[in-house]
Amino acid sequence: MGISERKERERAEREQRIVTAARMVAERDGWASVTVRRLAQEIEYSQPVLYGHFENREAIVGAVALEGFGELALTLRAAIRLGATPAESIEAVAMAYLEFAFEGPALYEAMFVLPSGLRFAKSDTPQVLRDGFGAMMAVVEPFCADSEIATESFWATLHGLAELERHGRIRATHRDERVGHVVAMFAKGS
Repeated sequence: MGISERKERERAEREQRIVTAARMVAERDGWASVTVRRLAQEIEYSQPVLYGHFENREAIVGAVALEGFGELALTLRAAIRLGATPAESIEAVAMAYLEFAFEGPALYEAMFVLPSGLRFAKSDTPQVLRDGFGAMMAVVEPFCADSEIATESFWATLHGLAELERHGRIRATHRDERVGHVVAMFAKGS
């Protein structure tokens, strides 16, 4: 391995340490506690080193969000069982999405609430974001002629349910029934 490859590997490792530290601090203490100064202390580097990797806090949040979208896409695809009916598949993906939102609230917040600089539904949308959307679209397509619009509606519904439940605005004990209603709405359209 040459010097340039080693330096690039070390740079990538530092960047990953920053992202990992941001996730850890956010999950433990909330995003308000995630500052460049705090992250520099956590990983024992100077603030200028962090700024050499990320322009600002928003860029760090964006990097955390990108990781999250990769994890979400894997989670949603893993929820689909071979041989499941379309209704079972859309229900499994809906439940997996909601569980993902509740298992890592700070990660979910980075992905969907905080400014991250990420661009959605544009020509330069990162592939990892497209993969998550594609995982949802795969279970919506059997029900709708315009699966892109329907997937956006499905996603918006799940996000709304997640946010309302996360903030105690709706009863967590009725999550299964709400998901059943969402599935029924899609099944009715087919």
